[in-house]
Amino acid sequence: MHIDDAIRTRRSIRAFKSDPVPRDIIDDLLDVARQAPSGTNVQPWHIHVVMGEARNKLVSAVLQHREKHREEGAPDSFSEYPRASKRKEPYTTRMRTLGKAMYGLLEIPKGDQEANWRQWARNYEFFDAPVGLLFTIDKDLEYSSWVDMGIMLQTIMLAARARGLDTCAQGAWNNFWTVTKDVLDIPDTEYVVCGMSLGYADENEPVNTLVAEREPLSKIVTFHDK
Repeated sequence: MHIDDAIRTRRSIRAFKSDPVPRDIIDDLLDVARQAPSGTNVQPWHIHVVMGEARNKLVSAVLQHREKHREEGAPDSFSEYPRASKRKEPYTTRMRTLGKAMYGLLEIPKGDQEANWRQWARNYEFFDAPVGLLFTIDKDLEYSSWVDMGIMLQTIMLAARARGLDTCAQGAWNNFWTVTKDVLDIPDTEYVVCGMSLGYADENEPVNTLVAEREPLSKIVTFHDK
């Protein structure tokens, strides 16, 4: 697959088939992705791959923890690392536009808290993908290393697409980090940055027809040539 085709056809898939992904394909795409660049070659990423019983154990533990603390809120129900608390334009509109389109395809009406709760839980099931990736980073690294982490995520997603696989990067996994760290034996010196679902898209699911809008170049690019 040409790199341009991989970029243009990559989507955030939220419903996967149960078809397993061969281990040699996972090894191959991660071996390619490790060539991702990083500032001064720090290579700040650590990737935990969960599949089979290990995946099921993690999913079960996080979902049980989430349900147990549903009413009072779990102490780790928010990101372990600092995040901006305010949203402003034009970002709010972009976020709401995507949310409205996605929940419309899922037939979840606005204000249905129970349906929203169930749908958010799908993140912690990796949307039924057979493979989950969890990304961690050393707490002592600078913000620039988080940029490097983003480059690695994109590299993995494109390498996966080139092999006929689909993905969904999931910020939801930076919640409930105490359970994730415990199950995967992640040291407290690292942050759980995010997760990623990996597998084959279920094209029969309406939610996978969602195509997120992108801003035109005129809104995101400024040329300086004089």
